[in-house]
Amino acid sequence: MKTYQPLIAIACTFLLSCGGSNRQPTEANQKEESLEFPAELIDFSDYPDNPIFSGTGQNTWDEHIRERGYILKEDSIYKMWYTGFQTENKTLSLGYATSADGINWDRYPGNPVFDGSWTEDMMVIKVDGVYQMFAEGRGDIAHRLSSSDGIRWTDHGSLDIRQVNGEPLSEGPYGTPTVWRENDVWHLFYERNDLGIWLATSKDLQVWTNVPDEPVIEMGPEVYDKYGLAVNQIVKYNGTYYAYYHGTAFEDWHEWSTNVAASKDLVHWTKYAGNPIMGENRSSGILVPDGSKFRLYTMHDKVEVFFPKD
Repeated sequence: MKTYQPLIAIACTFLLSCGGSNRQPTEANQKEESLEFPAELIDFSDYPDNPIFSGTGQNTWDEHIRERGYILKEDSIYKMWYTGFQTENKTLSLGYATSADGINWDRYPGNPVFDGSWTEDMMVIKVDGVYQMFAEGRGDIAHRLSSSDGIRWTDHGSLDIRQVNGEPLSEGPYGTPTVWRENDVWHLFYERNDLGIWLATSKDLQVWTNVPDEPVIEMGPEVYDKYGLAVNQIVKYNGTYYAYYHGTAFEDWHEWSTNVAASKDLVHWTKYAGNPIMGENRSSGILVPDGSKFRLYTMHDKVEVFFPKD
């Protein structure tokens, strides 16, 4: 997602891990209509003291913040990574903040924690004790970073994504990278100009190969995502995958909403009939477990939290 127009990946102990197409009907397609959207994943109430985090509004490196920040809850600590900037023609840098309750946040005193390259629209997954970050770089080209502590990051460069036949992608952006890891396979969801969501996989984090060469989630025909969409997070809950994604009903991308789609195989997706679950420009939504329930955070261009409805 671009602001000028316009996963959570959590440990398996949280029951989380970290559209339409022209393909012929399959067994997975035929089962899509029976997919459920449990209330605990889609029904949330506004926290009265929103927003809970924003840019400083002062002459600092993070005077403003922008899409997509990311939150992981580890033990009793909420950890947030966010993109800060003063003007959009300068390098966008990475900030870090922590919270004991997921509401009141303390910025890391050594911020920014990474400013070696343009980094925005990130997501984070921790695997085998290492934080893996997937983010947009300059020109909306996805890149990967890694860290042992979530603070000191190494940039591994742009993602190498190939077509099914092994040929490189056509020229152009491939951004809003969102990763899901299962059975030692990394699944990458990415957009191209926010005009569709593609899926590629990798076993080594080096080369990613499209599963199909066409989008696995397409724009529309619903109004709320008619002009653009991109995945923020993949969640697995009771054996079903859920994609939390932002979409826009406006050709000029001036407003985005938070939406949900479900799948049994990560390829064939059914959009929730009640989308959007958050409108009013509350986008870049991600789901975070707080111990017994889930919270929904929206993270552009401020952070807001929503709690389960009673």
